[in-house]
Amino acid sequence: MPRVKRGTTHVARRKRLLKQAKGFKWGRKKTIKLAKTAVTKAGAHAYVGRKLKKRVNRTTWQIKINAACRQHDLSYSKFINLLKKNKVELDRKVLSQVADKHPETFAKIIKEVNTSK
Repeated sequence: MPRVKRGTTHVARRKRLLKQAKGFKWGRKKTIKLAKTAVTKAGAHAYVGRKLKKRVNRTTWQIKINAACRQHDLSYSKFINLLKKNKVELDRKVLSQVADKHPETFAKIIKEVNTSK
């Protein structure tokens, strides 16, 4: 079996790895061994972070909706319950944006939901 020299592949792989580690501190940006673990862990943390971001955003939306509801003497849970009973298909993201940017529209939504108990 002939000998395989992997010079170009080997160098390209290390170059790609160091390119991903660009911006890291100390030896993690220039030492192959340290950069490899740093890039792997950074990728794992980035994956988890993308999942956590969704959780954090949802809690932020709930807090904004609750704050807007409290101004109209209504709790968040009662408001969501009234929305479901009246079959209003607005999600929390949209509701929080409406509550934040257009409080008069949000007041109309609350009034509409409250009157049709």
